[in-house]
Amino acid sequence: MRLIPINLLLFAALVFTGTTNANPTLMPQDFVYLDAVIPSIRLEMNYYTESNFIGKPIDGYIKPRAILTRPAADALRAVQQELSVFGLGLKVFDAYRPQRAVNHFVRWADDLQDNSMKSQHYPNIDKSRLFKEGYISSRSGHSRGSTIDLTLVSLNGEETIDMGGIFDFFGPESWPTAPTPTPSQRAHRMLLQVLMEKHGFAPYSQEWWHFTLKNEPYPDTYFDFPVQ
Repeated sequence: MRLIPINLLLFAALVFTGTTNANPTLMPQDFVYLDAVIPSIRLEMNYYTESNFIGKPIDGYIKPRAILTRPAADALRAVQQELSVFGLGLKVFDAYRPQRAVNHFVRWADDLQDNSMKSQHYPNIDKSRLFKEGYISSRSGHSRGSTIDLTLVSLNGEETIDMGGIFDFFGPESWPTAPTPTPSQRAHRMLLQVLMEKHGFAPYSQEWWHFTLKNEPYPDTYFDFPVQ
């Protein structure tokens, strides 16, 4: 793998944060911790742990926190409030994602010998096709601060709703319109999507858990401050 000079890496980090004079390690003032805005929300921050498609903690996740821009967090709070009437709520897998984490994904995808998590996360796709199929990219909307990965749970936190597949399963089975899940599983996916769209989020055609705020405040900026 070609090595990049450290000065170029520093320059890239500054560009990703959209500034050349601010400290890229500091969270901007209009970003918030999600559990501070929505105390009842559940967090399962897989990238902080080894429980993810790489099988190792991901660069940039220093603490198991979920961070979003304030507009995205406020919109998500409205979703949680509407679900609470039915005894349901949200569980978050990932929110803001530092560019250094995306770079970690890219390095992993380039290493075609590392397939330790294949059976769990991409059993039917050759790792060499993850870029072409759109599951790995050098840029992620998560780094702009208004994209979130999440699912439905019971509000008391004791039960995860069956969505017909796990988070970060790479394959057509994860498409929101996939025919393979049962009718009840497809209904759960539809409920999540309908409510997220109602409150201003756009779905992603390949991942039932992935949504981006339509009017995101930083559509062209990719941040790199750590999650801490």
